[in-house]
Amino acid sequence: MSENNILGVVLAGGKSKRFGKDKSKVKLNGKILLEHTLDKIKSKFNTIVIVSNSRIVKDYIVIKDCIDGQLGPLVGVLSAMKWIKENNYSEEWVITFPCDTPFFNISIIDKFAEVSKLNDSLLYFVKSKEKRHNIFGLWSLKLIKTLEKDIIEHKHRKVEEWANKIGVKTINISYKEIDPFFNINTKEDLVKAEKILKMQK
Repeated sequence: MSENNILGVVLAGGKSKRFGKDKSKVKLNGKILLEHTLDKIKSKFNTIVIVSNSRIVKDYIVIKDCIDGQLGPLVGVLSAMKWIKENNYSEEWVITFPCDTPFFNISIIDKFAEVSKLNDSLLYFVKSKEKRHNIFGLWSLKLIKTLEKDIIEHKHRKVEEWANKIGVKTINISYKEIDPFFNINTKEDLVKAEKILKMQK
């Protein structure tokens, strides 16, 4: 997706408190959750960066949070943006994906690419059935200074609150049966995900 100046970013640095261990390393149908996301998006990007504080997979660029303390997804986004700048990459946008939502449709990527050309917002999230999915996001690198200042000086931690503060537009995604944004937070969710996979076969 070099023509759209977009970098793919997988956020995998969460604490996974409700699950009890690092979710990104949990296996679903023989693959760790992170691999489910990577296998979906790898054909869409020239470069993919994983933000994680542990080395999970080979053959991908893995970077750590630029601020210690596991302060949440906003720091992960900032880390990816700073990596682009520090390594002199030309991307002007990043698309973020969670590592615990294995059923999303990759058509989201094309929708993000389309709106990146509109110049009517610096931030877009996906929305389905009145619920906004804040980790499926398209972030302009023009936000980097504001984001860093708000994290360090104003102690912003929640994506929802920060996005509302700076302004965000949404892309509506409809579905009829299986929720493509079902995310795995607990061991019970993992069991549900296994059942969903069986239904899809």
